[in-house]
Amino acid sequence: MRRIALVALVVDDYDEAIRFYTEALGFTLAEDESRPDGSRWVVVEPGSGGPGSAAPGGGLLLARAKNDAQRARVGDQTGGRVGFFLHTDDFARDHARMRAAGVRFLEEPRHEPYGSVAVFEDLYGNRWDLLQPATG
Repeated sequence: MRRIALVALVVDDYDEAIRFYTEALGFTLAEDESRPDGSRWVVVEPGSGGPGSAAPGGGLLLARAKNDAQRARVGDQTGGRVGFFLHTDDFARDHARMRAAGVRFLEEPRHEPYGSVAVFEDLYGNRWDLLQPATG
């Protein structure tokens, strides 16, 4: 079996990114290790019972930008389109919790044939779908 284990997300600051993903989105801090070059290996994963609890799989490697080219990509890793998809088993619960935590949604929830969805931005402006897939 093969699966994508991690996706790197370029961030400005490790600690502010950790706070956003753990507090606002309900992720779990899975790893935070210092490296010899002064960087850190920081991995966050969707936490059980919160957003993404119905979506097994990989996590995000929060990678601090090291140069101008990387800093230019922070918040625009996918050219302004939705590039990340956070599945949930309870859309209403997670949407309400995320809004209360200050997450900026760009639209009202929609109910499509494939499920309930709303686009939101992370702290840097990357676009995400919060999605509860349709059953059956």
